[in-house]
Amino acid sequence: MTERGASALKRSGEAMVVGPSALTFDGTALTIRIEEVTVPIPSRLRGVVRIEPAAMTPGPYALDEAGRHQWWPIAPAGRAIVRMERPQLAWQGKAYLDSNWGSEPLEDGFVSWDWSRAPHPDGGAVLYDMQRRQGGQKTLALLFDQQGGAAPFTPPRPAPLPTAPVWRIARAIHSEGEAKVVKTLEDTPFYARSLVKTRLAGAEVTAVHESLSLERFRSGWVKMLLPFRMPRAG
Repeated sequence: MTERGASALKRSGEAMVVGPSALTFDGTALTIRIEEVTVPIPSRLRGVVRIEPAAMTPGPYALDEAGRHQWWPIAPAGRAIVRMERPQLAWQGKAYLDSNWGSEPLEDGFVSWDWSRAPHPDGGAVLYDMQRRQGGQKTLALLFDQQGGAAPFTPPRPAPLPTAPVWRIARAIHSEGEAKVVKTLEDTPFYARSLVKTRLAGAEVTAVHESLSLERFRSGWVKMLLPFRMPRAG
């Protein structure tokens, strides 16, 4: 997550290099080679993450009416293989791969959003619930099959979730019944990531869920904290 200058970036149709780290795609899998220094206590972070998509989807989806913000759920289901040298860790499990990009800062287009992705017997279920600065509320509810095909489904009613315990970020998810936070994975001044047990499209699922407050992010005191989590290299 180190922020680097333009000279540290190299891109082609198959690869993106950012300083000493790189992503390459060979047509079947995405390989992420990580060579970084951690913060706030400096230590080496080195290893390889391999993402093997079950299928890839056509995309992207416009998140706002003007098309300034785009989202592409590239691989709603797949497998992740993690092999770290420093620290020495290794595991594998279910994977998801997506991409966001736009022509203006996120905080100019959105007040907040809640997003979740869950493995589903039919493939994968994704919910994207956005509060936009122009155009109001928008919800995407998509069910992906094993071949990458997408079908919208009617999102169930919102189910309340407790705020994140430390920084009190609001969290919510659509659910066919009660939803429960199993574990809070990240709790920051503007972002929370959690595991949530819920029910979507007729199935009990465990979703990776994120809540993002752009109102918090755009505040000066939060931006002063960012270099402590995301160092900048000249």
